[in-house]
Amino acid sequence: METATGKVRIGISSCLLGMNVRYDGGHQLDHYLRDTLGAWFEYVPVCPEVEMGLPIPRETLRLVERENGIRLVFSRSGEDVTDRMRTWAENRVRELERERLCGFIFKAKSPSSGMERVKLYDRNGVPAKKGIGVFAGIFMGHFPHLPVEEDGRLNDPKLRENFIESVFVFKRWRDLLDSGADAAGLVNFHTRHKLLLLSHSPALYRELGRLVAEAGSRNGTELRQDYQALLMKAMRTPATRARQVNVLQHLLGYFKKQLSAEEKQEALELIEGYRRGDLPLIVPITLINHYVRKYRDPYLAGQFYLQPHPIELQLRNHA
Repeated sequence: METATGKVRIGISSCLLGMNVRYDGGHQLDHYLRDTLGAWFEYVPVCPEVEMGLPIPRETLRLVERENGIRLVFSRSGEDVTDRMRTWAENRVRELERERLCGFIFKAKSPSSGMERVKLYDRNGVPAKKGIGVFAGIFMGHFPHLPVEEDGRLNDPKLRENFIESVFVFKRWRDLLDSGADAAGLVNFHTRHKLLLLSHSPALYRELGRLVAEAGSRNGTELRQDYQALLMKAMRTPATRARQVNVLQHLLGYFKKQLSAEEKQEALELIEGYRRGDLPLIVPITLINHYVRKYRDPYLAGQFYLQPHPIELQLRNHA
């Protein structure tokens, strides 16, 4: 969803924006998230521990396994605040529905906000990285299709691009729903995302195509719900180099009558360079975008695959 500022609304752990809300009174400012992505995202900060009423500074929390399940407790005193956190979190996610978020960035390793591999202590006090933060788990259960990621994982260029790409797909999907999402709108949305979906999952791409074929003959609400679930499942499937190469070759096929033998050879060499890992994805994409503009192909000009997110973020320069 674009806000009045033209930005996409994203939830985020407050400490990642430099807010002094951590147990020790400090923060975990991430300059990339605040300064680079902040040019495109309007953040909705959330700190579960402070918002539920815990002081700053405070004793650290941890997840522990007990007879009555996984509990959130203070590490020294052992005080159990699980029910308090759950009650707050269940109310907070309902409040966040009104924010119309298009994604959420969690603080890694946090017993309240970590989305995976949080330390979980067994009954002998031995930790294993297999827990999920209490708030993060409730949030992801309440918004199962929303793109989510952790700050640490966003240091991986492929995971970073996949998350941001998914956020912009979800934003466009939400825009479609806001416009009424009639059968023609759904067909147009799917058509413009075909190659992007193909780069993520050919199987889900085909399944989504079968759903779209039912537009106009099936209950619209159910169809949109099914489409959204499959759409975001496809976007959670990382695009692979092999599937990207397949899409690039498919794109090149649209110009078989216009390009000279030398131009085709140049494009094939760039695609092969990407396949080998010698060139980033942006190199063959830039050449194909040139041909799209030169030969004015309306179908390809509308494909979000060729620019799924702001080019200024340079995400494909490292893919």
